[in-house]
Amino acid sequence: MVKLDTLQKIVGPGLVAVIRASSAEQAARIAHACVDGGIQALEVTFTVPNAAAAIAELTARYPPSQVAIGAGTVLDPETARTAILAGAQFVVSPSSDAATARLCRRYQVAYLPGAATPGEVVRALEDGADIVKVFPGDVLGPAFVKAVRGPLPHAPLMPTGGVSVDTAEQWIRAGCVALGVGSELTKGADDNVGLVSTRAAQLLAAIRKARAA
Repeated sequence: MVKLDTLQKIVGPGLVAVIRASSAEQAARIAHACVDGGIQALEVTFTVPNAAAAIAELTARYPPSQVAIGAGTVLDPETARTAILAGAQFVVSPSSDAATARLCRRYQVAYLPGAATPGEVVRALEDGADIVKVFPGDVLGPAFVKAVRGPLPHAPLMPTGGVSVDTAEQWIRAGCVALGVGSELTKGADDNVGLVSTRAAQLLAAIRKARAA
């Protein structure tokens, strides 16, 4: 049930905050602002120093029934296991890795690998991806999602990169089940973390509007 709850936290509101920061402490501050803005899924990337510590802190603060905490930039099963032991409820990778996918299945943790071609989307699905991350989204664009969903209408796609308040509706209307947002959400957080909460609320509103159209 935990895995199903995690996926619902991602697909229900339709937004994953991708948190990159210069320290675990800054990552936690950004995460709290995201939750204040209504986001229910947080991805702490392993480019953050002491990322596992940040994940552990967040999972201790937020119960799975409230917020799903995930690990991003996971390149191998060793990192995935470190993240899972720290409490990560989903794992995100820039590309699909069969060994990482197998480990996530073993522990019933949602796996979201990246893909940039139709062939990579198929491979990710064959590896057992729960959602396929369209990456880099700013290069591929919503038109890529629309085109891929022609032959692969069953593929659950989520872009990361190129997603903002202005483009969120285009991505959802192209067929994405959720959106991953990083710098467009967190920029300026060092000076005013409240901006993150405001943008989070705006992004969620844009997703709701696109789904209702």
